[in-house]
Amino acid sequence: MDYLKSALPSQIMSERGSNLVVINPGSANVRIGLASQDTPFNIPHCIARHTEQIPNFTVIDKMLNSTVTTQQHIDREKAYDVIAPLLKIPFLDEEGPSNSFPRKMGRVDGHNPHIIRKDLPFTWTNVYEEATNSSVSLETSSKDETDEFLDPKEGTDSKEPNASERKFKEFICGEEALRISPTEPYCFCRPIRRGHLNISQHYSMQQVLDDLHTIWDWILIEKLHIPRNERNMYSAVLVMPETFDNREIKEILSLVLRELCFGSAVVHQEGLAAVFGNGLSTACVVNIGAQVTSLICIEDGGALPSTGKTLPFGGEDISRAFLWTQRQRQTWPPIHSDVFGKPIDLLVLNQLKETYCEVKEGEFDAVAVVHSYENKVPAGPHKTRLSALNVPPMGLFCPMLLTPDAYPPPPRTWFHDYEDMLEDTWHIDFSRRADMSDTFYPNVNGGLPMWESYPVFSTKPKKEEKVGLAEAITNCILSTGRIDIQRKLFCSIQLTGGVALTSGLIAAVEERVLHAIPPNEAIDTVEILGVLDLGRDAWISREDWIHNGVHVGSNRKYKDSYYLQAQAMCYMNS
Repeated sequence: MDYLKSALPSQIMSERGSNLVVINPGSANVRIGLASQDTPFNIPHCIARHTEQIPNFTVIDKMLNSTVTTQQHIDREKAYDVIAPLLKIPFLDEEGPSNSFPRKMGRVDGHNPHIIRKDLPFTWTNVYEEATNSSVSLETSSKDETDEFLDPKEGTDSKEPNASERKFKEFICGEEALRISPTEPYCFCRPIRRGHLNISQHYSMQQVLDDLHTIWDWILIEKLHIPRNERNMYSAVLVMPETFDNREIKEILSLVLRELCFGSAVVHQEGLAAVFGNGLSTACVVNIGAQVTSLICIEDGGALPSTGKTLPFGGEDISRAFLWTQRQRQTWPPIHSDVFGKPIDLLVLNQLKETYCEVKEGEFDAVAVVHSYENKVPAGPHKTRLSALNVPPMGLFCPMLLTPDAYPPPPRTWFHDYEDMLEDTWHIDFSRRADMSDTFYPNVNGGLPMWESYPVFSTKPKKEEKVGLAEAITNCILSTGRIDIQRKLFCSIQLTGGVALTSGLIAAVEERVLHAIPPNEAIDTVEILGVLDLGRDAWISREDWIHNGVHVGSNRKYKDSYYLQAQAMCYMNS
């Protein structure tokens, strides 16, 4: 443990990277991988368990969802008409001047600015155990999680066992859980919802933690090939989103050390990890996730907790807005799409959104193949022309278009137990296991000392902002109260998360943030840093730094002296 506290990150990576497991839990996906790997596994954070109590597929979350009200429909239409002039497109009740053909299915031979890709349909998951080894309940697929598109001629499975030999898999994790037919007797759960543990009257704390344990244990065994009896030789790095509260972090930390049997663990804040990972020391980090968007300012390598904000919408809300827009424009095929009750439909919408949506001016259409999924019937293709593809991403700036209230966060009554998470409950006495020595339980009687100087995560539920992305970024930075740091932060806004990859979004955020700054503020420059592009250019090789220094024509953005010093120290010690 002293080694972990004293060693430099580069030293730890080179000497123990193969024994460090990095875990970044999210609402829709969990990213897990060895520190020595270039890319972690990105797996849907969900599980479906077989049940004999219900005959058909059931989604636990559906019981918390509310239907879209008449007022929300009106607000959505108003939001569309607010966005329309910004994008220079017709209002919702207007016909485009160039539409001289029926709009419902469109012209399939028309202009398509995209190369159609990923048009192969998804296939239904095989929910039965392999006949040759029915006792292995963990086996869900011989395919990798990323191998999601199969030949449609293959159907759901090449061979099915006899009815008398069939045995349902006890549980199914990841994307295969999303592709279970609605006729199968499984209960589908997401243990994290809107950035919090998904605890409700329908989903107890123990069930949530059990599902987290099962999903992560399955990934560790099936993907990372780390059996339980060897995990005491591994350390876990928990990269936690800012949305989590202290009690939630405590439960997850206990899960990692006790149930998953890791030898040691450390908790890092997601915003700080994003900044350090891209070679910065000061930035406003905007993480646009699947279900929430979190913001926090980092100054000189330290988080400013008072600037933290959470917006209750993300990429999945954009996907739902995509479906609503197509239905309003009468371009969606005549199929029943249920994003709340049928997870495979949300999978389809996410795919279409990621493939076709951009932020750009003018009418923006594309020809695509939309597949429908009903019961166990093979996917049915519907060729159509999708329209107004630049509208859904603009919901980030006009949240009424997204109606996140239809998919509310889990109720927070869990925190009304008057338990002080910074005092006695942090002094956890982990039960000792016979296969582990005392060195794996430092300060057992004295609690977890790392939390004594770690005031970043709040003990109370964080308030969610009801504003658009541009206003949230502006308020987040201006709340620092100092003009010097404000100017620096406005020129160092870092977008992370899958939605940040949307074409045209960076330019739109820059423009909208600049217009959101009050005129009395002495700020005239805004710069957005795309996380992938910056991450690629931020690294300086040892040889390049020693022999060449900084090239003026290198197009690299060195924000401040702290950044240069950090890079120099990192590579001088590597």
